[in-house]
Amino acid sequence: MNWNRMVQSMAGAAALAMAASFPMAAQVSPAGGPGIPGNPSPMGSTSAMTKEAEGWLTDLIKINTTNPPGNEQIAAMYVAGVLAKEGIKAELLDLTPGRSAVVARLQRSAMAESSRALLLVAHLDTVPVDKSRWSVDPFGGVIKDGYIYGRGAIDDKGMLAANLAVFIELKRSMAHLNRDVIFLATADEETGGDASMRMLIAGHWDKFAAGFAINEGGNVFVNKGKVHYTGVQVSEKVAANIAVIARGTSGHASQPTKDNPVIHLAAAVEKIGNYSAPVHFTSIVRRYFEGLAPLEDDEIGKWIRSMETSDRGEHAQRVISDASPLWNSMLRDTIAPTVLTAGFANNVIPPEARANLNVRLLPGDTIDVVLNDLNKLVNDPQVRLEVQPNAGLAAPPSSLESDLYGLITKVVTQEFGGAPALPFQSTWLTDSAQLRLHSVQAYGLVPFPLAQEDLKRMHGDDERIPLAAFDKGVDVLVKIVKGFAVAH
Repeated sequence: MNWNRMVQSMAGAAALAMAASFPMAAQVSPAGGPGIPGNPSPMGSTSAMTKEAEGWLTDLIKINTTNPPGNEQIAAMYVAGVLAKEGIKAELLDLTPGRSAVVARLQRSAMAESSRALLLVAHLDTVPVDKSRWSVDPFGGVIKDGYIYGRGAIDDKGMLAANLAVFIELKRSMAHLNRDVIFLATADEETGGDASMRMLIAGHWDKFAAGFAINEGGNVFVNKGKVHYTGVQVSEKVAANIAVIARGTSGHASQPTKDNPVIHLAAAVEKIGNYSAPVHFTSIVRRYFEGLAPLEDDEIGKWIRSMETSDRGEHAQRVISDASPLWNSMLRDTIAPTVLTAGFANNVIPPEARANLNVRLLPGDTIDVVLNDLNKLVNDPQVRLEVQPNAGLAAPPSSLESDLYGLITKVVTQEFGGAPALPFQSTWLTDSAQLRLHSVQAYGLVPFPLAQEDLKRMHGDDERIPLAAFDKGVDVLVKIVKGFAVAH
């Protein structure tokens, strides 16, 4: 037995064993729940494939891949096993101990054409949870009131299960492909460390090199029960971190001093927290707001249209920034204090206090400019700001003229009651940035119609996805991939 066949066999056995050990997803209440916005179909599964995909999603939620530490290898083996049962050869790509990705390919012909291939990518890892703040077991795959609850339901195991469904549908239907379609489940997306897409590309690029990709990053935004628009991610902001370090004289807390580093750090963080960087319109953000203005009410639409005017521009920018944290972050570099550390005893003034600033840069902006502005703002010789290593790299935007982008916009507009698709620059990071740096036209689309109530649970408590939205998203993704990769 060769190595790849052995991996398939092991993965299949592992998946079967895990499936046998998992009970049916906890049925807390019948699947009733909300209908699909913009679609009259009833809630719940609309086909055997979406029902299977629901099962894969609940199983994946039950495999705890909290990052750190990740431990994605178990989930990768489960996914490889699902594919192996369909007769699809899958390969585990080991990155660090216990951390693996999984890749599989449906070939158009014996000769691979990487420049034409379509990559379906999603990640296996999730962010941590505070179980005490959840109403259900975050790793229970609980179905309640028409929702699947669990860490990763939206980010990103829902997309992973949908990609599995699309890939298996192509295989079962014996679709006549006009290009290779590649399935890739990645590790370490949430922290970008030694098992991340960057390392995967460095060591295994030949396994999944492609010209086009569909990944997470964009959303189908629902407002007042209807799809408002679909944001197709074609660009994303760049992450960096800055340490704020205050130093002073350590001593007995009974004798306060003016150079107490905690006081100086607090003053610096307050200044930074109240700071807003200048507005900078990237080409993608400009196109986004041009498309958004007609969709908003008259008052918001008026201010969107005024943002670049000479007489009302600055006021309009403030109105729009205050109206939505998302819009504010799309318009400028943002700086968010995230971690504070100081002291080791209640009665000791510490010699040092530190804070971390999480910076999200617009593509084309540089961390040095931000650092210079913050140093001027803080203006305290006791406080030093230091850029931390492993900052992200700005990637070029994906094309708005490609056949894949055109097809995505056409399908989602048809499937969501005429609600338009807009080019979207995400404020969050995805694996697509690394792909774009390797000349891949990558588009972000989580195809599930989600209201703000559900979107805000991503990375938060009681993360969940409506079954109706999941089923609809699977159907939409099938249509997009078949439209692009199947000969007609």
